[in-house]
Amino acid sequence: MASVLSPNQSTGPKGLGDPEDKTLRKVEEEVLIPKIMRDLAKKEKCTEFVKAFEECCKKSSLLMVVKCRTENTRLKNCLSDWYNNEDFRHHCQEIYLNERSEYRRTGVKSKTKRMS
Repeated sequence: MASVLSPNQSTGPKGLGDPEDKTLRKVEEEVLIPKIMRDLAKKEKCTEFVKAFEECCKKSSLLMVVKCRTENTRLKNCLSDWYNNEDFRHHCQEIYLNERSEYRRTGVKSKTKRMS
């Protein structure tokens, strides 16, 4: 049966794509990998800024927009620094490609925890 998808997206052991294929689609480069970057930066790289911003927001309630500007700016700067770091981007790309390869090999999605 012919597929409308390219062979690297429709072949493989489970018909989910070639597990060894390392090419990226536009949506993977522009949406999925940046999401991993944001989540990983918040969870591992900018934890002190995330915590400070969350604490400020809890204390300030409705006035957080005004009262937490400094904490928000520091958090944005930290995230931006990591987001623009090419080594970090490459690391996150490898994480994505490994998860995609495993999915294509087994048909089982990874159990990545979603950040709130």
